[in-house]
Amino acid sequence: MNSHRSRYWIALLIGLTTVTVAVISLAKLLARVEVITDDWALFIAVSLLLIFLILLAIRYFVLMWLGFLHHMEEQTAADLPHDAILPPVTIIVPAYNEGAVIEGAIRSLLEVDYPAAEILVVDDGSTDNTREVVSALEGRYGDLTVRLVGKVNGGKASALNVGIALARHQFVLCMDADSRLTKGTLRAAMRHFEDERVGAVAGNVKVVNRNNLWTRLQALEYIEGLNMARRAQGYMRSVNIIPGPIGVFRRDLLHKLGGFDTDTFAEDADLTLKVLTAGWHIVYEEAAQAWTEAPEKLLDLLKQRYRWTRGILQALRKRSDSLMLPRHGFGPWISLNLMLFEAVIWPTVNIVGNGLFAILALRAGSGEFILYWWTLLTLLDVVAAVYTIAMEEEELRLVPYAVIYRFFFIIVIDVAKMLATVEELLGVRMSWGKLERAGRI
Repeated sequence: MNSHRSRYWIALLIGLTTVTVAVISLAKLLARVEVITDDWALFIAVSLLLIFLILLAIRYFVLMWLGFLHHMEEQTAADLPHDAILPPVTIIVPAYNEGAVIEGAIRSLLEVDYPAAEILVVDDGSTDNTREVVSALEGRYGDLTVRLVGKVNGGKASALNVGIALARHQFVLCMDADSRLTKGTLRAAMRHFEDERVGAVAGNVKVVNRNNLWTRLQALEYIEGLNMARRAQGYMRSVNIIPGPIGVFRRDLLHKLGGFDTDTFAEDADLTLKVLTAGWHIVYEEAAQAWTEAPEKLLDLLKQRYRWTRGILQALRKRSDSLMLPRHGFGPWISLNLMLFEAVIWPTVNIVGNGLFAILALRAGSGEFILYWWTLLTLLDVVAAVYTIAMEEEELRLVPYAVIYRFFFIIVIDVAKMLATVEELLGVRMSWGKLERAGRI
């Protein structure tokens, strides 16, 4: 325990120190650009870049510090002796044309270390061999049972609602058919429900198919980008997105809230906001891990992020009144605004900030400033990668991908987010779409 504390304290201090040095260096670099007082365009550009640097520094400091506090809190709680109450759980697996991955998902669930659980697969009108694969696995396996129900195709949200209605136990775990849970996931997640204020637990999603550039960059993104933010939110008990591959809920709460709505393209984000605005706590459990198959092609990745962004905006629009005032408490209000910031504001700031600096440097006749800017921002990403990878004890070979993370991967993703935002505001029609599975589970 003490060695863990020392290691993470050192990682945190090194990380925050590096962030401070990098941001100060960036500010000094910006100050070297000659600003002509009567050139208002140049003055505005420099001012916007300073705002970008301030936002960048605040974002890194807050996420790293709150994430560290959450990690230490969880380490302390895990070391405390307590009699765990492990009630039976229904694991709901919605499936539509998941024949390539569903068997691997179910077999991983049969290896979960938990006293009693029901695995309920809801076939959402599949046209492939999903039903046949699951039927062959139906039955009882010690304290675990596998059950299949079928329904007319209606989408993932409706399939999950059918599963919630048919669940035999008071707690339900919702997951994706292209995911695989680790052995200790349920034990790690269920201990949080000893707190009567906790309505749901968000798990830790990891990429299983790290077999090309795009999937390795996504693996790093899940660790550095998504989980770092989720860990910080977990410290406030206000996680704003319970990921589709791993979320545990009180079944009665889901009944009371009406389950998953079908009017957004991000049903997991929408339900999370339902739980938060109803006054319940949502915690993050790092040890509750789900390995998921990430898109292996750029087009599939862009389609996924386009859908995520539009779905998040749809979920936020339904609660626009809660964005302005903390009607449901300060924590949920912060989480809702963070969701808006990360989905819309930050991608725009990131693209505009980098573009402005490039224009500013070229206009001032200092093209080498672009290299310095890129180097210092990359340093920030490398530090964040090392810090978060150390937190999760992940693969160090992902760290070098931080070099191209911001100016290649994140820019591509942020452009997709901006386009999705514009089209959502314009009311452009879209369909759900279906990602092609490679069967890596």
